Amino acid sequence: MSSTGEVNAGRPGRGRRVILWRHGQTSWNVERRFQGSTDVALTETGVAQARRAARLLASLRPDAIIASDLQRAARTAGELAALTGLDVTQDEGLRETYAGVWQGLTHEEIIARYGEEYAAWKRGEPVRRGGGELETEVADRAAPVVLRHAEKLPDDGTLVVVSHGGTIRTTIGRLLGLEPRHWESLGGLSNCCWSVLGEGARGWRLLEHNAGTLPEPVLGDDD
Repeated sequence: MSSTGEVNAGRPGRGRRVILWRHGQTSWNVERRFQGSTDVALTETGVAQARRAARLLASLRPDAIIASDLQRAARTAGELAALTGLDVTQDEGLRETYAGVWQGLTHEEIIARYGEEYAAWKRGEPVRRGGGELETEVADRAAPVVLRHAEKLPDDGTLVVVSHGGTIRTTIGRLLGLEPRHWESLGGLSNCCWSVLGEGARGWRLLEHNAGTLPEPVLGDDD
């Protein structure tokens, strides 16, 4: 894990913002199936959510948009790109947690078949869910992508990162310098809601979390 000094590297006081935006609804969200890195498309509702949220986020005048290359995130990002005229840079480092045999299973099936593994994960223990990635490994690949693009922002610039619930949670935890066992204290994001990190004198701060809620339930791999 990067040290807090590495996480907060960069010139202080530049006033940059990072908006971490979760993708719109998919059929697997509704069915409470663990998606992980499976490439599932948005539902019609998910597209409508993305369009509504894009209008709100466009008003924040983002300077850059990056997104997971999975279609549910890429399509969501495309709605904001259409309004802002910005290009979307896709990066597989922003994909959702790979969760092996858990992927495609419902919440109930996971608890029935892998109950102790699920319980250990919820206790904050390092668990390779379904034989997949550790949360720290997700942060290892996703947080540097976010930091690299944030560093390119102008002073007071805004970066929109379109990703997935679990990946956003681990990235926020890493950028705030939280110990991994405390990442679960960050609640899940509803579909097409977002969190905002702002740059302070001592590093990144969480300014908003699960913003844009109407409210909507949290339906995702990280709940």
